[in-house]
Amino acid sequence: MNSNNKFTFIDLFSGIGGFRMALNSIGGECLNFSEINNDAINTYCTNFNENLESNLGDITKIKDLPKHDLLTGGVPCQSWSIAGRNLGFDDDRGQLWNDTIYLLNKSKPKAFIFENVKGLVDPRNKEALTYILQRIKEAGYFANYYVINSFDYGVPQNRLRIYIIGFRDEEYSLKFSLPKPIQNKIRLGNILTDFVASPIKLKENFEKNLFGEVVKPRNMSLSNSNGFNDYFLFNDLRNGHSTIHSWDILDTNERQKDICYLLLKNRRKSAYGNLDGNPLSYKHFRDLDNTITKNELDELVSLEILKKEGYSFLINEYQENDISEEEKDILECNINNILFVEYLKTNRKLKLKKISISKTLKTLQEKNIIVCKEIRYDFKNTKISTGLFGVNRIFLPTSNIFPTLVASDTNDYITTKEIDAKNETEYREKFLNGIYKTQEFRRITKEETCKIQGFPKNYILPENRARWMKLLGNSVSVPVIEILGKAIIETGVFSNTVSSIVSQGKNDFEFIA
Repeated sequence: MNSNNKFTFIDLFSGIGGFRMALNSIGGECLNFSEINNDAINTYCTNFNENLESNLGDITKIKDLPKHDLLTGGVPCQSWSIAGRNLGFDDDRGQLWNDTIYLLNKSKPKAFIFENVKGLVDPRNKEALTYILQRIKEAGYFANYYVINSFDYGVPQNRLRIYIIGFRDEEYSLKFSLPKPIQNKIRLGNILTDFVASPIKLKENFEKNLFGEVVKPRNMSLSNSNGFNDYFLFNDLRNGHSTIHSWDILDTNERQKDICYLLLKNRRKSAYGNLDGNPLSYKHFRDLDNTITKNELDELVSLEILKKEGYSFLINEYQENDISEEEKDILECNINNILFVEYLKTNRKLKLKKISISKTLKTLQEKNIIVCKEIRYDFKNTKISTGLFGVNRIFLPTSNIFPTLVASDTNDYITTKEIDAKNETEYREKFLNGIYKTQEFRRITKEETCKIQGFPKNYILPENRARWMKLLGNSVSVPVIEILGKAIIETGVFSNTVSSIVSQGKNDFEFIA
């Protein structure tokens, strides 16, 4: 790195040091960091041999920052409201974005990089993003935002984030351009500790059409190769060549499987309701297949594949003083003295009040205020993200990417086995018998998780899985920051910077009492 491109930076919301690791590697010198989580602070100081005194602590209590060239921060995705009074930067404290921009305005670095979740660019948050950009402009900066997937810049992870990058001088803002995605991307297999990745090759035994072309099913995956999805989804509400259902795992016969598929095929049809997925009554099943018996449906309930649920309830006479406020709100949503679950679930008033429909209906039944009028059948497992039996997805080593790392961990697993199959049926069978039933899958390790975020495999972290997963899940992807940092340097914004901790006055800052 050219000595003329050396620069200093302040690391706000530093976490475990994703920004610092990236910027140190391209000539950056960290003057101070700001973090309040003890695990993150200890991890940061251990890996960078940093003193605790360098931590500025709670950003809401920082009044000034030492002079620096670049301000960085992975601003937490805090739920916040837009300041209404707009009385100036000194009156906007207490909300993390406002606190960040307050310090930007006070310290006037040459440039900044702020990172946040992709949700900030969603239409529902348009007003919030507009407000943030306006406040940055008022602080005297020329800024743009970019939505970047970490996969495009050197890690096998599907991680979409927004990066707001700004310059104090417009000439450098005009010179900045987002780097092109790297060509030779890293696949999941490249970072697995017990797997040697090999180039993806088109196998000759895959099904082909009359023109000799490989038959490729519809893609519902994060990645695919050779026409097959590279992960298996454990879910009863969707279907596809790499979807595993509870009736594939449990001991069921073909008749039971057919009934399950019948519900799966029809539950989203408007004829049965206006929800995204509607339970079906016994009559509905009979209309679809008049050979189905109630006993067959109840057997699937006993297997815990299906569940019975009340769909409509008749209201009995009751006294006002016998019901709670939530129960009153539910009862007021009746249609001709009948409560319909479909209507309750789509009622805006109940949503705004965050009333638990199932819990409130249960208490009303216990008080004998309502009585079930119609029973319907639905799948027991109706939460897609939960998966089945503790498994959401199992990724093959041929997958390009692993899903977004999150602080709370997920029910996503990996296998180091590859599958060679001629058709979809064989593909699923080989997975079920050779991977799932033989337990040839596992969670990603700490070492692999580090590499998925772009940290060294030997990065020092707590031993407890929940703790290190939280730290890594909350971090930025190191290679993304490194590439963005290089692009900022290439504008020439730091070409005249003299970097010296002593001359900058490392401890020249104040805290609000």
